Amino acid sequence: MWLERLPLAVDDAAAGKLRGRSLTGVADDERGRATLAQVTRLEALLLALALESTGPAREAGRRVRLAELILTTLHGAAHLAETAPGFGDPFDVATACRHLAGLPLADDWDPPHLPYVAAARPAHDPWTPPDDLTDELSGLPTDIAPDSVLVVLGTDRLEAAEEAVRAAHPTDVVTVALVTDDPAETGALVRLRLTDHTTTLRRVFGPAIRPRLRVVLDDSGALATATGAPTSRDTESAVRLEAGTIIARADGRGAGHAAATR
Repeated sequence: MWLERLPLAVDDAAAGKLRGRSLTGVADDERGRATLAQVTRLEALLLALALESTGPAREAGRRVRLAELILTTLHGAAHLAETAPGFGDPFDVATACRHLAGLPLADDWDPPHLPYVAAARPAHDPWTPPDDLTDELSGLPTDIAPDSVLVVLGTDRLEAAEEAVRAAHPTDVVTVALVTDDPAETGALVRLRLTDHTTTLRRVFGPAIRPRLRVVLDDSGALATATGAPTSRDTESAVRLEAGTIIARADGRGAGHAAATR
């Protein structure tokens, strides 16, 4: 799915960049690079969750390192197709990725800061969810389940999505809302990358992607406003909902973990 869009040797430079969804030269400042790094970490998590949900039971476990390695290979192939058209064989890359998928990488989940995260604060606040939300993983309209965990993350903290996912109970629905204070530039960049990635995941994995995870691009800040969270780059805020009421709140580093373990 990824390789079919690579530019051909006969494409001119502009057509090749468009065909390959290239962002070369688009986000070349410090903020843009930081955003791309965070988006790529989130992409690796989503690919890993899909891989974890489809493998044999004996292979169950975290597969984020494997997903990062696969994305590194694919991004490298895309970069070479753009800068050295005609180099390499995409069928060989596909074969390499097939072998990578079975690579036994040790992949433990043990962030050193989580034991020191403060517990979520008890609350009893009314909850009025906004309308017209779309789950990027399914591509379908979604709502916020009345019993769930909602994590609001700024573009500098997208990697923290995994903290809520790993801490949540198997029956929990986790919604990750991505916010930005710069929707015209940073928000558009995140939307471009994430919608492209999730569209590919849906075509490959179908409903096998982790069914209890929702990813919402909160461009308008509606979800952030509903939870009382800011929309800055470093936003990291989470709430736990029970029967349509906010029963716990957490802010700052580890907020998703704190709310999910409440």
